[in-house]
Amino acid sequence: MLKINNLTKRFGGLAAVNNVSIEFEANKINAIIGPNGAGKSTFFNLVAGAMAPTEGSIEYQGMDITGMACDRIARLGIARTFQTTSLFDESTVLDNLIVGHRLRTQSRLWDVIINSKRLRDEEKKCRSRAQEVLDFVGLSHIGHRITADISQEEKKRVAFALALATDPELVLLDEPAGGINPEETENLASLIRKMVEHGVTVCLIEHKMDMIMSLADKIMVLDHGEKIAEGTPEQIRNNPVVIEAYLGSDDDAAA
Repeated sequence: MLKINNLTKRFGGLAAVNNVSIEFEANKINAIIGPNGAGKSTFFNLVAGAMAPTEGSIEYQGMDITGMACDRIARLGIARTFQTTSLFDESTVLDNLIVGHRLRTQSRLWDVIINSKRLRDEEKKCRSRAQEVLDFVGLSHIGHRITADISQEEKKRVAFALALATDPELVLLDEPAGGINPEETENLASLIRKMVEHGVTVCLIEHKMDMIMSLADKIMVLDHGEKIAEGTPEQIRNNPVVIEAYLGSDDDAAA
C-alpha cells in the first residue's frame, strides 16, 4: 500500500529523516518506534503532505504522492491523527465528526447561500457518516456532549472517529496511547485491530512497547533519522542494534 524510497528531510544541516526506505502492506498494523527526536513524526508529516521531502519518493497504491498537498493526499485515502488531540472543543462530538466527512462533499458557497438540494443532501450524508463512525468507536452515547467535557480516552476515540469519517484506506496514528492508563491502552489496541478487520490499514508511532509488540505485524525502528531495523516484533525484540539504541537489555533494566 505504501512504498517509501530513500526518503530524506533536511532542516539546514540536520537530517531529521535520512535515506529511509520501507514498504507497508495493506490490511496490516505497521509500527514505527524509536527514541524521542528519531524523526518519527517528521516521517508522518512527509507521508501526509504536511511538508515536502528534500529527497526520495513516496508511493501510495502505486501512485507517486511525493510533495503532494495534504488535502489531496487525504482525498486519496490517507488520514492522520496527532500526538496532541486536536478537536473543536466547544462543539459537540457529533459536530466534530460531521466536519471530517466534509472532505467528501462538493457543496460550495453558492450552495450555502441558496440552501441548495445538494447542500441539504450532503448534510444528511455527513451526519449519517458521523453517526456511523461514532458507533464504530463505541461512543454513540456521547455524541451530543461538548467535546471539552469528555475524558482524554474518549477524545482519543473521537480522533480515531474523525480520521475514519474521511473514509480512509490508510490511517497514520501518532502516539495514540499517550496520556492514557493501561486498561484504556488495551481498549484502544482492540479498536485498532477492529479498524484493520474492517479493511483499514494502520501505521502507528508509539512508545508503549507492550502495546506495540502485541499489536504490530511489522515494525520499523528509527534512530537519529535513519532506519536501523525492520521486521516482526520478535525480530525487533532480539535485534542487538535496536536493544542498544532503544529497547535496552535485561542487564540495563536490572542496573
